[in-house]
Formats: sequence, structure tokens, C-alpha cells
Amino acid sequence: MAERSFRKEVEQLRIGAGQTFRGEGILAITKALLENRVGYVGGYQGAPISHLMDVLADAEELMGELGIRFEANASEAAAAAMLAASVHYPIRGAVTFKGPVGVNVASDALANLASGGVTGGALVIVGEDYGEGSSIMQERSHAFATKSQIWLLDPRPNLPSLTRAVRYGFELSEASNTPVMMLMRIRSCHVHGSFTAQDNAAPPLTVREALANPRRDTRRIVLPPYSYLHEKEKIEKRLPAALDYIRANRLNERFGPDEGRVGIVLQGGMYNAVIRALQRLGLADLHGETQVPLYVMNVAYPVVGDEFLDFCTGKDAVLVVEEGQPDYLEQAFRAVLHRAGNHETLLSGKDVLPMAGELTGRVMLEGVESFLRQHAPDLLPADRRAPNQPKQPLPIPDLFKAVPMRPPGFCTGCPERPIFAAMKLVEEEFGQHQISCDIGCHLFSIMPPFEIGGTTMGYGLGPASNAAFDGGGDKRPISIIGDGGFWHNGLNSSIGNAVFNKSDGVTIVVDNYYSAATGGQDILSSRAENRSKATKHAITKAVEGVGVTWVRQIDRTYDVARMRDTLKEALTTPHEGPKVIVASSECMLNRQRRERPLREAAIREGRRVEKPKFGVDEEICTGDHACMRLSGCPSLTLKMPDDPLRDDPVAHIDTSCVGCGNCGEVADAAVLCPSFYRADLVHNPGRLERWWADLNTRAIAWLQRRREGRRLAWDEGVEAAE
Repeated sequence: MAERSFRKEVEQLRIGAGQTFRGEGILAITKALLENRVGYVGGYQGAPISHLMDVLADAEELMGELGIRFEANASEAAAAAMLAASVHYPIRGAVTFKGPVGVNVASDALANLASGGVTGGALVIVGEDYGEGSSIMQERSHAFATKSQIWLLDPRPNLPSLTRAVRYGFELSEASNTPVMMLMRIRSCHVHGSFTAQDNAAPPLTVREALANPRRDTRRIVLPPYSYLHEKEKIEKRLPAALDYIRANRLNERFGPDEGRVGIVLQGGMYNAVIRALQRLGLADLHGETQVPLYVMNVAYPVVGDEFLDFCTGKDAVLVVEEGQPDYLEQAFRAVLHRAGNHETLLSGKDVLPMAGELTGRVMLEGVESFLRQHAPDLLPADRRAPNQPKQPLPIPDLFKAVPMRPPGFCTGCPERPIFAAMKLVEEEFGQHQISCDIGCHLFSIMPPFEIGGTTMGYGLGPASNAAFDGGGDKRPISIIGDGGFWHNGLNSSIGNAVFNKSDGVTIVVDNYYSAATGGQDILSSRAENRSKATKHAITKAVEGVGVTWVRQIDRTYDVARMRDTLKEALTTPHEGPKVIVASSECMLNRQRRERPLREAAIREGRRVEKPKFGVDEEICTGDHACMRLSGCPSLTLKMPDDPLRDDPVAHIDTSCVGCGNCGEVADAAVLCPSFYRADLVHNPGRLERWWADLNTRAIAWLQRRREGRRLAWDEGVEAAE
């Protein structure tokens, strides 16, 4: 159950030639694939292209009508390997995944694909997750493209440019027999706009038709002696063909005046940020008309040297706008200038722009302004021209002083929180253990209040990253892996590895029924019915299938006491070999997405609906807040008691509570206090329930009045005894 359904939007993918398509970037990309005779598509979810996989899944029926094969791949490596269909057959294929981690996972298949080359167009759509909105290590996909000689598109972030890039990407791939990588930055994925659509087109050769007439060409297989010839072919045939196509079709664009003392060379994805900076300096208007010449590289690799030299003609200085490090483009352009003997044009780049970090609006403005102040001050407004003039502070408040840091944390009611509460209870008794985490929601356990886990080395590699500690010792290492990572890479690389090496460690598989961290997509062990995918495959059977003999299944992670006791058993059992605990409960976000609409509809229809709510009796709560240190739920907060004699805040459960019961379970398992209570909120109760509730209310009110009447009180205005 993906976090968002695109079934309604997918209907717009059926529009034809001349009609206007309106939507966001990921929908536009899907429409462009359908228009450009793609034969098969696949990929693996991950921000910022998770929704692209969701759109493709929702459009599977439409693709089936056109004879297009759709595959929700098990990993990025499986997706890249799928492009093998374009090696021997003139079939266009496209896959998508998160970069650069997705590129890292897919590297083996991509390198082989780039070596042998392709016959049909092969397009890799990479969600370039770089900058302040990223959830991963800060790297770029550019390095891999240059290493394996895969052409790299970085289109301007607007819908017409993105859809043209899909068409050009396929054609460039076919013209040069080389796979093409297309970067989709975070903002490109979700930018809204419009473009003029074309008719959807079926592939001239479908994979079904190709299957009936198999082909093979040994020259395309990466095996000596052909693998040696591939490297020469890349340079002698494929690169010249790619450069010819890029020039002929003007994939790179120029804006602004033909001549000028200075100019800016930029990646296509940086176009909006550069134009906005020029607008703020009074050098461009709202329509993008710029007074500074721009050379926009919609193709970031390969560099078209003669185009760049032509742009530099007559210019004193050129600014290279390149996000991140290393400065691949700046180094390449310096080499082009050197080889051409151009010593008149000064190249600027990372001297005025930061080597690392996102080029935000403020950073871009300051960098462009600094460049112009040095090389063309007359272009700037008079108050910005002085070279030594102190920078005027921008009217942006320093939010670091006013807003506290907000590290990522578990959602309200998350079924993973009680797992780590149980681990803290075990830690209290057994002491600290060597614990490794994995990619996924459970990685939030490294933050307060749990502070559990010391490493994370890749998706599905949590247990593998503890392998060095798995050779026996006084304490067993503990590894944590999610169900998404388990099926992505963990079953073989982590669990199978532990079995083969007779490891003694403990692995907790956090099973929340979905690939929850990437948006709630179904996986092999999902409990949901999926009309086109096979689900309900038990993780326990999979680990037993690779040789694990000590396996425990916990079907309700909120049972903190059972979680604690099972973990203690795993840490103390004399059993030899890896120990695996599968802790299962549905992701609360997905559960609420499914149940809330049904519950609200039932209430509107007048049916009886019962919903649990939890609270804290402030008269019993001691205010030591131990429950928060073992729970960390956002709905468990603080409140000043109504009792004027108590000045310390007590625990309080706010209205965001989803009724999971974790706080009470934790308090009970840790023997903290009995202050937590459960109240069942009944909508549309029956007559008997109304009568009983009314009777209870009257009885409680009478007891309250009786108790109040026994309190010692002083009347106002009465003076002390003489």
C-alpha cells in the first residue's frame, strides 16, 4: 500500500497529440516514456523517485494495453540487469532508482551494460538525492557516469525540458549504442507545470515478440577478446557518435546575448537557481530573459569541448556552476581551455561557490554576485559594485537560534518503537552490546531516547556489518534489519553470510509489512492482497530456507514484555549458529491510511465504531518521566498538573494518540507506574450503552461531590481566630 495513489492522475496519461498535460515531474516522465515507444520499465523505490515507481505501478494496466512490460524489481541491481533486454534487441527500456546509493547497488550490472553497449535505447532515471533534503550520504552520480562512460543528462527542471530529455535520452543511446543516465533532482520530481502531449505509442518490437525470436551477438558479451575491444569502441565510435548527436540536436542550450565580457556555464539542473539569482541582481526578468550569457549543459557528460570554446570566445571570465564535489566539470573545462591554448578566458567556479553542499538560493546569489563583482562590476547595481564592500546581510532570520534541532524520529504509534524499548530493558539488565543498524525507519533508534546502534553500512547489510564481531565472545552482537532491506539484499548478504560462517550473533528482522521507509510499497512478505504481485511469503520460512535453525516469530511488537524475554533468550541460549527474531506489526502510517477512511465512513453511516484512547492519571503519575525515556512517542508529552501543590510537570497523552498502547505496555513491562489507562471511545452507541454510560456518569459525579464535600476548606473573608 503505497503512501499515495496516482490512479486518478494516471488517467491523464491517456491524452493524445495536441492536448495539454498538466501535473508534476514524475507524471510527466511517465507520459514521456509512453510517448517514446518504451518496451519495458522497472526500478526500485527510494526518494526522490519513490512516487515514480508508484505512478508506474498504478499505470500498469495502461502499459499492458500498449504491450509494455513493467517490473517492480527486487533491488537497483536487478533493475539495471533488466536493461540487458536492450543489448541484443532494438527495444527501448527504462529503469529508475535513487542515486547515488541506487547507482552503487546497480554498479556491477551498469558497468557490464556500458561495456558491451546496447542496441535499443537504455535509459536510467536516477533520483539525484543531493542537498539539504537528502536522507543519504552526500555523493553525486556523475563519477559513475564518467567511470563507465554512460552519458549523463541533467535537464532543466521544467516539464517540457524533462519530457524532451526522455526522447533525446533514448535517441542518444541508440545513436551511440551507449546507456544514458538522466538525473531527476528532488525539485524536478515534484515541479508542477504543463507541456503539449503526443499520442502514446506501442513499441515496434515488444519483449513478448522478442522472446519468440531470440537473438545473440557474441560481440556484445563482456568476455575476452571482445571486452578489450569494447574499451576502444567507446572512444573510437561511441563517443564521437554521441558528440555528433548532441551537437546536431542542440541538447545543450544557450540563453542571453551572443556576446559579453563574462558568461556562466551551468548544469541544467541548476538553471532555475541561477536565473533566480540573476533576477535578484536585476540581470534577468521573470520570463528568464538574461543579460548575462548562459551555456546550459543539459548533457553533463560528455563535455562538448568545441561548444564550450565557442561560448568562451571574447569573454574575460566564465563562471562554472557545478553542485557538489569533486569539481568534475571545472576540471574538464580547464583541460579544454589548456589544450586549445586559450589563456585569455579566466575560469571561475569553486573559488566563489562552495565545494560541498547544496547550492541554495542564498549560496547561489552570493556566489554569482561575487563572480560579477570581480570580473564585471558594471553589470551590478551601484550599491553592490565595490570590491571590498562589506556584504549586506540578507533579510533572512537565523532560525538556528529560535528553532531547536529536530532529528528524525519514529511516527506516533510506530510498531518499531516498542522493539527498542524492549532492547533498553535488556540493556539495563545485561549491559550494552555491539549493535549494528540498517537503512530504514529503524535507523532512528540511534537518536534519543533510545540511542541504540553504532553503524549502518548499506541497505540489507546490517547483520553483515557486524560480521567482524560475530566470532564468539562474552556478549553476542545484535543486528537490526528491516523487511525491505531483508528482501533487497539481506537474505543472502547478511543472513546467508551468517549461516555460512556459523555466526553466533542475534538478528532482529523488523517486519512492518511494507517497504515502509520508501513509501509503503508492497514486498514479498506484505500481508496485503496485490493484484499483480505475489505477497504473504513469510520471512521465517526464508531464513529457515538458508539454514537458520533458531528462529522466533513475534506477531505483535507492542508486547514489550515478550519482546524483552525473547531477546534475553536469544542472548543466553546455548544454541550454536545465528539467532533470528522476526518482530512483526503493521506500519502505523499505512494502517491509519487504510483504516481511517473506513472508520470515518462507518461513523457517517451511523454504525457503531469503537476506538481506543489512552491517557495518564495525573494524580497517580509521579512525574519521573521514565515512560518517555523508554517510549519517545510524540503523543506522550508533558503537562502541568491541576493540583496547585505540585509544581513538576506530569506525563500527558495528547490528541495525536492513535491508540497503539505502547506507552502502557512499556510502563507495565518496566514496572514503572500504573498511571496509564485505556478508554474506549464509542461512536454511535446503542441504547443500552447510552443508559449504562449515563448511569456511570451520575455515579462518578455523586462520588466526586461526596469527596469534595469532605475536603478541608476556608471561606473567603473569614479572618484568623483571635
